[in-house]
Amino acid sequence: MEDIIKTKHIPRGLFIITVLYGGMASLAGILGNKLVSLEPLPLAVEAGIFAFILLVVLSSATAETYGRKTANRLVVFGFIPIVVSMILIQLVLALPPASFWEEEKRVAFDIILNQSTRLMFAGILAYGASQLLNVFLITKLKGESGRFLWFRSMVAGVTSQALDTLIFITVAFYGVAPLMKIMPGQLLAKVILSAIFVPPLVYGIVRLAKRLDAE
Repeated sequence: MEDIIKTKHIPRGLFIITVLYGGMASLAGILGNKLVSLEPLPLAVEAGIFAFILLVVLSSATAETYGRKTANRLVVFGFIPIVVSMILIQLVLALPPASFWEEEKRVAFDIILNQSTRLMFAGILAYGASQLLNVFLITKLKGESGRFLWFRSMVAGVTSQALDTLIFITVAFYGVAPLMKIMPGQLLAKVILSAIFVPPLVYGIVRLAKRLDAE
């Protein structure tokens, strides 16, 4: 965000979006350790999808309000909190636990946060590719009219989530687990959630950003 960093004033809406984006980027990997049931559908999805949907929403709203270049820079700078959080997690895991800390809590902590290098690499790769694709699609479909935000955000969100799933599941589990037993349910669940939640949330964030900037 060179042109933004060099200015004395950052739009209030963009500032709020950036803060939320960094937080969700750091949180997605931690939430992904829990599988959530999507009843009444016979599907389950890793809980990191909820933070990742917000990343899609925030990058889409940024592209719509501040332009594609700014949104792409937001995505690129999003690698910083992801990598820093990964390094910090590994540092904390390497530090000796307190002698009075209960063993079951220590084991649970290690299980939740101690992801393999392969899973971390898969997450970073999937994040970058899917988010940049999301920004590209929502701006490419905009054309000159700038209409149909609902449709554009849904197409971009669903497509980027599909790519995220394909990359992450393939890189993380190829040769380790049967991909076709994992991928279809994850893919269907993420597409459904993206189609339902992304469009209204993008509308809401765009309107909020414009209102904050106007103030």
